[in-house]
Amino acid sequence: MTETTYTAVVTATGEGRNGGRATAADGSLDVTLAIPKELGGNGGATNPEQLLGAGWASCFLGAVKIVAAQKKVKLADLAVVADITLHNETADFWFSAALHLEVSGVDQATAEELGHAAHQICPYSKATRGNVEVTVDATVATVA
Repeated sequence: MTETTYTAVVTATGEGRNGGRATAADGSLDVTLAIPKELGGNGGATNPEQLLGAGWASCFLGAVKIVAAQKKVKLADLAVVADITLHNETADFWFSAALHLEVSGVDQATAEELGHAAHQICPYSKATRGNVEVTVDATVATVA
C-alpha cells in the first residue's frame, strides 16, 4: 500500500456552480462559484473549470521543473497556461484540455521533450489520461 502524503478536503455547498461556495477544510480556499456568462450565467465569480485549470497548470509546472532537474536542464523562465473547455451535446458534458508550456533558456526540441515528459508524471495528467482529450505544446520565448 502506498503512503498518503497529503489529502485536500474541499466542500461545495449551496447551488454548486450556480452561486454556491467551495471551501477548504484548512481555511485556505473560500470561493463563490458562478456559471460563466458564456454559458448563460451571471459570471462574476470563479467556476469549476477555472479551478481545474489552476490546479492542473500549477501541478504541470511543477512536473516540468522536476523533469528539467532530472535531465539537468536549466530553465530561464517558465509558465503553463491551461485551457479547460467544457463541451455540451444534448446535456452530455465533457472536458478537453490544452496545456501550453512557455519556457525560455532552451531550444524548441528540449521544450517539447520537457512538456511530453511532464505530461507523463503530472498527477492531473495521469488522472485524466484516457478520459480527457489533452494536447500539450511548447513555446520557447527569448529572454530579454
